[in-house]
Amino acid sequence: MVTSPNRSFDLGGLRMHYRDEGSGDPVVMLHGNPSWSYYYRGLIDALKGSCRCIAPDHVGMGLSDKPGDDRYDYTLSRRVQDLEALLENLGVRERVTLVLHDWGGMIGMAWAARRPEKVSRLVILNTAAFLLPAGKRLPWQLKLGRDSALGALLIRGCNAFARGAADLGTVHPMAPETRAAYLAPYGSWAERIATLRFVQDIPLVPEDRAYALAKETQDRLSLFVGKPMLVCWGMKDFVFDADFLAGWETRFPKAEVHRFPDAGHYVLEDEGPAIAARVKDFLARHPA
Repeated sequence: MVTSPNRSFDLGGLRMHYRDEGSGDPVVMLHGNPSWSYYYRGLIDALKGSCRCIAPDHVGMGLSDKPGDDRYDYTLSRRVQDLEALLENLGVRERVTLVLHDWGGMIGMAWAARRPEKVSRLVILNTAAFLLPAGKRLPWQLKLGRDSALGALLIRGCNAFARGAADLGTVHPMAPETRAAYLAPYGSWAERIATLRFVQDIPLVPEDRAYALAKETQDRLSLFVGKPMLVCWGMKDFVFDADFLAGWETRFPKAEVHRFPDAGHYVLEDEGPAIAARVKDFLARHPA
């Protein structure tokens, strides 16, 4: 499924898998839930000739370890700490390009908001780094998983979240082998802990554990207004929809925005070659 080279990083006794391929200025690709670094395989292949492509699997996801709650704190703040530790270990300290999808947006921008001098360029793919837009409700599928025992049972017992994303996350159905690759890391109750914990960590109210950091990140997004930003957006994403795209456009009126009307949440699956070409052109026009 994943081509070499694959590496692993020790996070206090937990193994964090990541891909590290190519050379040049670092392009750090952060996935969301319930995907993993496999999502970026095509983009890595397109960029590795001119960039150093780094794509980690968050703990509990992909090929990384999947510890229980007794060994790992499945929270946004811990995700940001993990990213900081990985990049520091890899010597990635400047001219960073972030490529962000789903939860990767909040994780990556929370890290960047505290270290804006390290970031040169941003590529945004159906994600958010701000709280739920005013007046918007969380889709019922996420609400069920976030707040109910039934939702938790469906996610961990039936792999409903990963299966649903693989089936509904694209406009064009995935090839069987691609769908199998998205589901492969989440084959048991124990292996699905992170897919549930990510949903449960969605910040909606100030009492939620991730809310303070999400709010801090939102409030510091203005630090990046002057940095080149490319937005590639699947317009048939039922979670990160046009309202979230508007949230980026309002905050970054100079961003280069490309809408893909026949693409869903997994926008790289629906429009991978077209997006890879746009990213390559964007990076060439905006040297780090």
